[in-house]
Amino acid sequence: MTTDTIKQASGLLKQILSIPSISREETQVCSFIQEWFREKGFHVYRKNNNIWIKSLINENFPTLLLNSHMDTVKPSSDWTLDPYLPEIHGNKIYGLGSNDAGGALVSMIFAFLELNELTSRDYNLILVLSSEEEISGVKGISSVIEDLGKFDLAIIGEPTGMKMAVSERGLIVLDCVAHGKAGHAAHKNGENAIMKAMTDIQILDNLKFEKVSEFLGEVGVSVTQIEAGTQHNVIPDVCRFVVDVRTNEHYSNDEMLKIISSKISSEVIPRSMRLASSSLEMTHPLVLKAQKMGIETFGSKTLSDQALIPGPTVKIGPGMSERSHQADEYVLTDEIEQGIKLYTELLTGFKL
Repeated sequence: MTTDTIKQASGLLKQILSIPSISREETQVCSFIQEWFREKGFHVYRKNNNIWIKSLINENFPTLLLNSHMDTVKPSSDWTLDPYLPEIHGNKIYGLGSNDAGGALVSMIFAFLELNELTSRDYNLILVLSSEEEISGVKGISSVIEDLGKFDLAIIGEPTGMKMAVSERGLIVLDCVAHGKAGHAAHKNGENAIMKAMTDIQILDNLKFEKVSEFLGEVGVSVTQIEAGTQHNVIPDVCRFVVDVRTNEHYSNDEMLKIISSKISSEVIPRSMRLASSSLEMTHPLVLKAQKMGIETFGSKTLSDQALIPGPTVKIGPGMSERSHQADEYVLTDEIEQGIKLYTELLTGFKL
């Protein structure tokens, strides 16, 4: 990897950051990257605001997927810089989405370009640059999975400090409704739905799950919202509350729904069941290769497109998760250099 490669990667990142790409508004940045690849002679596939490029060696070889996302969250009000006017100060590149996940995005792009020239590879390669990751949108990565064909392993580019997430928590959101009977508060002649909800909330707060993950720990259940009552002197007949469930790889989302529904008397209505937990065996060839390179493995508590991609997956990339979604977000030029090197070295000579 040359100094010119780092300059090109940093320059591409600045161009990308200058184009607003809030989730569901990625059309312009997607078209820009699509044209960038076309000018380099690649055939670019596109669906919605997702693009992918294939580097095929042999149809009988396994296929690896590289994926990172183009979209960003909305800028917060406490930015002191223009979020869409990328600036370089020292070795920091500032701009909305620079850390999450611009650094990983351009690192994957330039690693893909290098690996594309490596004709001795024993695998096919697909680079997917997706949209709507920040909102887990239905027109993001999940909308193109079937179009990609069969693949055997996916590497998701996210800011992990170059550590490899071999597992990731899933997420279930449940809307629960406790039913009572309305009555006058002075006579207490109703059935207070709030009290029924409180009983169920206490059950959920004390709920323990037997299967504990080595990397992700226990399943986490939290009641995060509650709503009831119309006025002070009416005993409420309905109390609604929201339950946030962070799963580990030992429970499917359907299993978790059944367990929680069986424990409480309130009506349980699943709002989101799409985001599943994942885990890769420590004996997997990619994990073994990472360990030889001295890459630390961990379990990720933050969600990504890893939750929507079926099959074996890991998450790894330049930047730090703690910087994501913060004002005056930045990524280091050194991190981009390390990211390109990491992806390239990890997949050079790799056998699945």
